[in-house]
This record gives sequence, structure tokens and C-alpha cells, in this order.
Amino acid sequence: MDAVVLGVMQAVVTSMGIWYLQRKLAKRDDAAEKREKEREDMEYNLLTAVNASIALGEATAKAVQRIPDAHCNGDMTAALSYTTTVKHDLKNFLNRKAVEKIV
Repeated sequence: MDAVVLGVMQAVVTSMGIWYLQRKLAKRDDAAEKREKEREDMEYNLLTAVNASIALGEATAKAVQRIPDAHCNGDMTAALSYTTTVKHDLKNFLNRKAVEKIV
């Protein structure tokens, strides 16, 4: 009889230990998922900010080039060309990654 009670107690203690570990692992997984979601949101916001900055830089460069007395040198034209190239490269990269994610 004592052996049966001892066996039941061991099973209960073991079961509680496993339950505790599962709960702890579930909490860790939830925290990791939350961090991943927050990281994705941060990267999205950074990308949006970069795109807005590029758009503002392009608009400013084009506006300055239209001013007759601005005397824009080749640096403005080169910077505008470089910005356009970078913008298209970024867009192509994101499109490629989107296709990879879908496929």
C-alpha cells in the first residue's frame, strides 16, 4: 500500500514539474513572438521613414533645380540620380523578398 501511495506521489510531483516547465516554455515563446512582431513593426517604420526621406530629398532637389538663380552644380544632379537609383534598388529588393516569402 505504501509503495502505491509513493508511486502516486511521484507521478503527481513529476506531472506538476512537467506542467510547470510547459507553462514556462509557453511564456517564453509568447515573449519571443511579441519581440519578433515588435521588431517587424520597427523595421517597417524605419523603411517607411527612409522612403519618406528619399521622397523629400528628391522633391527638394527637383525644386531647387527649377530655381533659375540657384546655380545648381553637377553635385545636385548626381545626388538626385543616385537617390533615384537607390530608391529603385530598394524597391526591387523588397519586391524580390516579397516573392520569396510568397513562394
